Amino acid sequence: MSKVLVIGDSCKDVHVYGASQRLCPDAPVPVFVPTCEKQNLGMAGNVYQNMVSLGIPVTLKTNSVIIEKKRYVDEKTNHMFLRIDSGEEKISRVEGLTVKLLQQYDLVVISDYNKGFLWEDDIRFICENHNLVFIDTKKKINDYCKNCSFIKINKDEFSNSLEYISANSWTKQKIIQTLGEDGCRFNNKEYSVEKVEIKDLCGAGDTFMAALCVMYVKTKDIDASIIYANECATKVVQMKGVNTVNEF
Repeated sequence: MSKVLVIGDSCKDVHVYGASQRLCPDAPVPVFVPTCEKQNLGMAGNVYQNMVSLGIPVTLKTNSVIIEKKRYVDEKTNHMFLRIDSGEEKISRVEGLTVKLLQQYDLVVISDYNKGFLWEDDIRFICENHNLVFIDTKKKINDYCKNCSFIKINKDEFSNSLEYISANSWTKQKIIQTLGEDGCRFNNKEYSVEKVEIKDLCGAGDTFMAALCVMYVKTKDIDASIIYANECATKVVQMKGVNTVNEF
């Protein structure tokens, strides 16, 4: 069975669910009363967890310092009152990135949230020293991505890199643009999704990336992989919080 390396910044996603039935008497803010808490690995960790859940042997190489994203959410409506982030300022650059390490794996998945763990030169090194690399990055697309296999990018990230994408024809064959409820686009082809009630978008992009890579490493068919990734992402947006999808 194929072996996969997921590399990138991870965090702990915490959802504190509760309710607010009154305003604070000393400030115009709601009084939040917690009732339960849910914790998951997030960012690259969420990609990793989804791939494990989908039945693929995966290794995660990530930051040792814990980034935490804590969300305070109304249990009934799923309205988020507040998100508190911590730990990002302590993240250091990846170490031990070698050709020998990369060649142990059949596929390398880069899940780069641009928190400092991976630099552009690190991504360039990975792409130049492995023949099957999928990238999901919050950085602007540039030449450092040129030797990758595919890039998953959302609408905002696409717009931020539009000048470079428009000027470089190689991107057409490699960029898979996710479009939310409209599915995604690859090589001028639209891939629609089933219309469902969306409860939470947190982590849906990670699930898409994980499912895309799992199906591709099994089939080497990018069309089938995109369709499967759409199906998996559609499942998780119907659930609250950050979730993993099971093999189906």
